[in-house]
This record gives sequence, structure tokens and C-alpha cells, in this order.
Amino acid sequence: MIESSLLHVVLVEPEIPSNTGNIGRTCLSLGAELHLVGRLGFSLGAKELKRAGMDYWPQVHVVRHVTWGDFEKSLDSSVRLHFFSTKGIKPHWDAQYQRGDYLVFGRESSGLPDGFYERFKDRLVTIPQPGEGARSLNLSVSVGIGLYEAYRQIQIKGGS
Repeated sequence: MIESSLLHVVLVEPEIPSNTGNIGRTCLSLGAELHLVGRLGFSLGAKELKRAGMDYWPQVHVVRHVTWGDFEKSLDSSVRLHFFSTKGIKPHWDAQYQRGDYLVFGRESSGLPDGFYERFKDRLVTIPQPGEGARSLNLSVSVGIGLYEAYRQIQIKGGS
């Protein structure tokens, strides 16, 4: 873990390498650390991952956790987790973000693992989608929205 990381993005079982590559670029732009948890739907050497991350990918600080349990064991007890889901009720902008928070996102096809919705129900946030016809936003778009809102709040509070 980078002690000075402004924020952390956690992808649980991401499936699409180009999404992860784009998310890596976004993390790099904000000094955020990227955590990849569980089974990946691609190899970390995938050309699509590197194409989306462009020449930035080698600079992205990626931490690999084989299981969710391994990820949890790596955390300090004071860590704050925010779980993004279409099943959340509280809009993501109503969450109170601070330096060092972890923003957790599920897989593209099915979201977070089933047990998370009950276990972390008080920490679920959603990105409102008032339009009709789409079930959810693209994962890399969702991460960008969540990460920049957290960054905005931290800046307003005087965090650098």
C-alpha cells in the first residue's frame, strides 16, 4: 500500500481488460492505488489492458489480492470502504469521503458478490441514473464518477 495514496479503487473480479486499463489511467491521474481482488477475467499481461492503459500502465500502482479475505486482511481497522452498486439507495455524492478511503466496485456482468449486499448494506452507494433503458453504467465510467466526487470532497475539506 502507498501510504500517501489519496484514495484507493478496488475492483472485485473485473472481467474486461480495457475497463481495468482505463481505470488504471484514472487512478494514476489522481494518485490513487488500484486493488484487483479475486479471479480476473483476463491476464495482467493482456494486450487490451495495456492498450487501454497506454504507456501509463507500468506506472499504475496495482495491488493484487487473490481473495476478498486476503484483501480484508491487508486493511487497517480504521479503513473506510464505500461500495458502489445499482442496488444502493444513498447517492454517491451523499457519502462523506476522506483521504485514504477505498471505493469498491463489482464485476461488469453482475456487480458485487451476493453476500456483500447484506453484509455492507450501510456502506452501499449508488450513482443515480434517472434515464430509462440502461441497467448500469460502464465500470470505468462509474469509477471515474465515484473517484472524482471523492477527490472533489477531499479538496473542499482542504486535503491535497
